Amino acid sequence: MLVQGRARLIEEHNAIRHKLLTRDGNEIDSVFVDRRNSTVYPNGNILVVCCEGNAGFYEYGIATTPIEAGFSVLGWNHPGFAGSTGVPFPDQEKNAVDVVMQFAIHRLNFLPESIIVYAWSIGAFCATWAAMNYPDIRGLILDATFDDVLPLAASKMPPSLEPIVKRTIKGYLNLNNLEQLNSFPKLVTEETLWALRDWLSGDRSHQMVLWNEGGVDEDFCMEKLSSYIRNNGPSFPMLIVVTETVWKFEGWNRDPLQKINVDLKARKHMVDFNSTHCTPLPSGLFQIPWDLAQAADPNGRGADGFCRVSADMCGPPPSGDTP
Repeated sequence: MLVQGRARLIEEHNAIRHKLLTRDGNEIDSVFVDRRNSTVYPNGNILVVCCEGNAGFYEYGIATTPIEAGFSVLGWNHPGFAGSTGVPFPDQEKNAVDVVMQFAIHRLNFLPESIIVYAWSIGAFCATWAAMNYPDIRGLILDATFDDVLPLAASKMPPSLEPIVKRTIKGYLNLNNLEQLNSFPKLVTEETLWALRDWLSGDRSHQMVLWNEGGVDEDFCMEKLSSYIRNNGPSFPMLIVVTETVWKFEGWNRDPLQKINVDLKARKHMVDFNSTHCTPLPSGLFQIPWDLAQAADPNGRGADGFCRVSADMCGPPPSGDTP
């Protein structure tokens, strides 16, 4: 089955297979689909590095989604999977994704700002590690993953074994994706996190209610965000802080501004796909992560599209007022 999948990639997509040597001596089996400078594939100049989930292989895995969406794709198999040597322990996983990123940048000659890291399920451990260590990448896409593996592991074991499970996970298999993700450029500050939780707590109909109740004026918000870039430039990191001298509404409560701002960001950066865990993400939902700088200036830099947003950033003015 794997041989057939590999043959399909080579025959239908002109894929090239590579073996990559990690710093700890493992050989990582990888495959590269090159669509650069193609008139058929407008996204071909962007490389998607795919991090498979448990029991996932590049031959029959998530690489299908960005391939169908017209991107260049670099797939690889975890240590011990298919043609890769080693075992899938955290340190070996880090070394594996590191050599994949180095290969993409230094041998395939993709700039970091032209690379998207895409992961499904447990593959997010490698992906968030890559994002943490290569913060200049174009974006990070996580599909059906977890923030910390410990609660999942503990729920599958008898309560009497919980101390052993905790010690094992923390000592040997600490797949704390959230901790690594927090080292990647954040989209919101800690004080606005409550609004993000509220947005994510329901389905799309719930989100539409929040959107309408908050009175989010997307054009108005985008103009405010764009004005920041025009005045301060698009350099990374963007620490967007709007002081009272710049943004002042008499009697305007701060909490609604927090909620409006975060609801806008959540809608731009997050997509709901109601399905089972193992269902592949449709190619139509695979989108380039929203880039504020590009949205503000389509002819601009096209990279580093991540920003840290303050609590007071953006919301529609009360009736009769002007910003």
